Amino acid sequence: MIGSQPTQKRAEITAMPEWLRRSIGKASEISTVQRIIKQRQIHTICEEGRCPNRGECYAQKTATFLLMGQTCTRSCAFCQVDKGHAPMPLDLDEPRKIAEAVRLLELRYVVLTSVARDDLPDQGASHFVKTIDTIRQLNPQTQVEVLTPDFWGGVGVGEQGQRERIFTVVTAQPACYNHNIETVRRLTGVVRRGAKYDRSLRVLQVVKEIDSSIPTKSGLMLGHGETLEEVVETMEDLRKVECDRLTIGQYMRPTLEHLPVQKYWTPEEFAQLGTIARSLGFASVRSGPLVRSSYHASES
Repeated sequence: MIGSQPTQKRAEITAMPEWLRRSIGKASEISTVQRIIKQRQIHTICEEGRCPNRGECYAQKTATFLLMGQTCTRSCAFCQVDKGHAPMPLDLDEPRKIAEAVRLLELRYVVLTSVARDDLPDQGASHFVKTIDTIRQLNPQTQVEVLTPDFWGGVGVGEQGQRERIFTVVTAQPACYNHNIETVRRLTGVVRRGAKYDRSLRVLQVVKEIDSSIPTKSGLMLGHGETLEEVVETMEDLRKVECDRLTIGQYMRPTLEHLPVQKYWTPEEFAQLGTIARSLGFASVRSGPLVRSSYHASES
């Protein structure tokens, strides 16, 4: 049975459990991807975030590209992506470069995510669409999922501006629309600086309002001191906005400058959380210590 976590902050747990240690995969498969993306000066969140599953995903012809540069205009306390200084100008040739990389790597399923770009007039929504369209032109059999920021901020701030940006991406008909809520309501301010819990729920709600046929997905990252009750409450909130798919994984501290881990949830606890999620009506659930947003995305 899963036990509730105490709400008070605990000392960091420094010993990583054995179940979080795994091979990153075949060096040849990883080096091939790294060479192709480096030659084109594009980025994957697989590499930028040092995802433990990247070797497995590359072998399955899946990858997650990071759009609009390496520098994020937000400063989330858990994320390894570069931040804290001005982002580079938008590379208008990036859609072509990514589409070519997809073709060379023979990818069957692609996830497009991005840093937050609050400095851009539409937060980068149109850039998502240009990239989707270009990938499809060169790779008509490849499916494209999106994992977007909340599209809140900058010019046109407010619900209407957010809705317009989401509408722009939805009209491109992605295979799935993902936006991660990341953590429970109580911890959002600490973990996701610049984000709001209800604002993230609204992203998923608006997608369904615009086109209910597009599957929506969200992800939870455990280990910040959340309780079982809070995790279940978050799942229930996601189902209230008709979120179809859910990923649940373990937070692992990238560097000493990031938030410390408060708890390593066990594989058994993740399995039980997956059972709870399915009982709430999620059509697809991936729950495990090493699960990440795009893990086995093509199989959903």
